[in-house]
Amino acid sequence: MIVLSPSMQSFPPAEAIRSSNLDTYSPLNRFSFRKSSPFRNAEECNSTPIIKLGKKSGICDPSLVHVAITLDVDYLRGSIAAVHSILRHSLCPESIFFHFLVSETKLETLVRSTFPQLKFKVYYFDPETVRSLISTSVRQALEQPLNYARNYLADLLEPCVRRVIYLDSDLVVVDDISKLWTTRLQGKTIGAPEYCHANFTKYFTSSFWSEDSYSGTFSGRSPCYFNTGVMVIDLGKWRRFGYTKRIERWMQIQKSGPTRIYELGSLPPFLLVFAGHVAPIDHRWNQHGLGGDNVRGSCRDLHPGPVSLLHWSGSGKPWLRLDSKQPCPLDTLWAPYDLYGH
Repeated sequence: MIVLSPSMQSFPPAEAIRSSNLDTYSPLNRFSFRKSSPFRNAEECNSTPIIKLGKKSGICDPSLVHVAITLDVDYLRGSIAAVHSILRHSLCPESIFFHFLVSETKLETLVRSTFPQLKFKVYYFDPETVRSLISTSVRQALEQPLNYARNYLADLLEPCVRRVIYLDSDLVVVDDISKLWTTRLQGKTIGAPEYCHANFTKYFTSSFWSEDSYSGTFSGRSPCYFNTGVMVIDLGKWRRFGYTKRIERWMQIQKSGPTRIYELGSLPPFLLVFAGHVAPIDHRWNQHGLGGDNVRGSCRDLHPGPVSLLHWSGSGKPWLRLDSKQPCPLDTLWAPYDLYGH
């Protein structure tokens, strides 16, 4: 069963906004997004002060809900749809602050023209920070440096931001994001939906499991698979215990060690550090796998139960399948949030 908010309706005509004011040679010139309708807080929301970019006191407002998303050329259409979905289903959209991680310049102008009232800040993530640590993966898209930017949220975001929701770019939220924000982490550093029925051993190579110095890291833990595309992160604890360095250590072992210990991009290092130490979040907050597997990108059905977030993890992306006129049935649930085009 899927439970969608009544606000998921056809949208009113929106003003066409082009990115033609950007640099003539920018790859962003091929994007044209409609201007989003304005979103206002409901009467029952607590009044919050106007946030002025550049004023630290604004970002540090304790009443804000902080959401981090990456922006890049290949997934920009998905990121814009994700933001749009969050705003449409939020009771207090003016209380949400977005932190956009980028490796491209000039994206701020495009976001501002699409969402004029949005509270956000753009953070540049230098690809060279992590490039030397990235090893080849089953899919080239998983090797992009920006996929690893979430490892550095604690360094990139202001120290006063002590909690953040990290979201992938290939999803839409169909519930109030504040419900996810108030998740109890039970003393853990991260919270995420766990899938303990999944075969955890497949996320690492036989060489990993045969070497005690590697596999012993899970000793005394009950590790379960979790998808890193939806996480609630306690940045205070992350900074205090230095988890970025722990993740980098495993990436270095994979890159420079005598044998490969995993094959699947940025996920395994997170599992190595956190699996078995994750605050469980209801599965409704990550109906993942809608993009199929990492090779064929075949159509998938929803998991049983209510839905608060739809996630097209896997190789099949809804905007590409819709454009090709060969969408999967569930891709039509993504389409209402798409602001691409005139």
